[in-house]
Amino acid sequence: MQRARSLGRSIARRRPWGRAREDAAGAGGAPGDGPGDGLGDGLGSETGGGPGGGSGRWRGSLRRGWEAASRPFALALFQGDADPPAGTRRLRLKVPRRFEALVPYQGWSLVQVADVVLAVVLYGITISTTLAWNEAAARANAANPAIHGPAPLIFSYLTAIGVSLPVALRDRWPLAAWRVAAVLSPVVIWLTVTIGDGEPPYIITAIIMYLLVLYSVAVRCERRITSGVWVITVLTLWIVHPNSMFIATIIASVAVLFGYNVRARRTATARLVEEEQRTRQAEGAQAVLEERARIARELHDVVAHHMSVIAIQAEAVPLKAAGDVAQLEAGLAEIRGLSLEAIAELRQVLGVLRDPQGRTDTAPQPGLDRIDELISNARAAGLAVVVERSGPLHGQPQAVELSAYRIVQESLSNVMRHAPGATVAVEIARRGEELRLRIANSLGTDPGTASSGARSSGSGAGRGAGQGLVGMRERVALLGGTLVAGPVDGGGFEVVATLPVAERESV
Repeated sequence: MQRARSLGRSIARRRPWGRAREDAAGAGGAPGDGPGDGLGDGLGSETGGGPGGGSGRWRGSLRRGWEAASRPFALALFQGDADPPAGTRRLRLKVPRRFEALVPYQGWSLVQVADVVLAVVLYGITISTTLAWNEAAARANAANPAIHGPAPLIFSYLTAIGVSLPVALRDRWPLAAWRVAAVLSPVVIWLTVTIGDGEPPYIITAIIMYLLVLYSVAVRCERRITSGVWVITVLTLWIVHPNSMFIATIIASVAVLFGYNVRARRTATARLVEEEQRTRQAEGAQAVLEERARIARELHDVVAHHMSVIAIQAEAVPLKAAGDVAQLEAGLAEIRGLSLEAIAELRQVLGVLRDPQGRTDTAPQPGLDRIDELISNARAAGLAVVVERSGPLHGQPQAVELSAYRIVQESLSNVMRHAPGATVAVEIARRGEELRLRIANSLGTDPGTASSGARSSGSGAGRGAGQGLVGMRERVALLGGTLVAGPVDGGGFEVVATLPVAERESV
């Protein structure tokens, strides 16, 4: 018995509603209820067989089911809202500015203007139809008093208003238009039959009105609201015209399905436009990143090379001059020439980047014909450079020549920074449809001018070499080539680049 009580308490603790019922039974239960009753209560709650447990769940399920079933009708009648109207062309009449306030429809959408015009037309047709119907009913009643007579004239005007007003409202307030139609139509028909002692006429304008309003609701409202509107409309038509329930259901269904199809297509189009905008934004961001990387490569290659040569020359000139004023002036003049050359090339790069039409080939870019200038600057900085050329090197694509020039420039700059006094071998060879570059250097022989901690390997080592190698790899990758850079056996560093000579569409 004690074990059963413990089991009952554990089950009640796992189920808060079971524990609440156990507490209630213990507090206000019938005499004789003891702790043992908690076992039965807890087990009954767990299995759904306890008193009131199953009925409570059934009531909750029924309540949730009723809320789900009645939700579309509540949205259709009271709570629902339609989407804002889609952007359409506006009516703009060319009138003098002082008369613009007198034009009532200035700034309205063309759909709203068309609805107002259609509402006026439907009003006139409905009035004419109902008056003709009343005249026919009067003649028939005069011939046979058993036939319904004409309804009062006021009901003809109410019918016309009930037909035209929803059409005028349907574009701006589609749900309000449907609610007006759902209220006025049965009221007018009921008044015509009961008070006017007439017969409800089958007016084609009312059918047109319902088709337009149902279409607008299906286009501008969510599916739950549309389903509620359709059900209420069909039920109303069944009550008003029970003999035409089949055709009324078909007509209402066609209007709703057509509008829902238009809504689905608009939604799909909007999503497609949104995806295209996101794609364009992503492409624009990627283009910005690529352009920033290109600018960084160009500026790094230009500034790093010339500044390296200038720094080494500025450090070496006082040592070489040793009190010789003429040699000192010559060294300073050479530094000035390098500075002017750096400024000119930097302006050239900036001119290309600032081209308002986005062209990148308007200014002449350095190529293989200017390799000798790089070699001369490197030799003036204390490097022993040996150049070897083979194959036809003239007439290469501009992108290939520019990349080859920058690779040689960056490699020599790294050697000057990290292995001053080293011996450098530069090989430029054309082999078939490829241009092969090889820049290899030995260990530096002037450790006093090397960068801190960068003396042992040359081009790829030390502080500041990472950006240059990244730029070289990016240039080669854009051309579809390969680049291998790293230390070699016995000390030193080697850069080997292979560039395809054929023109690529992406270049």
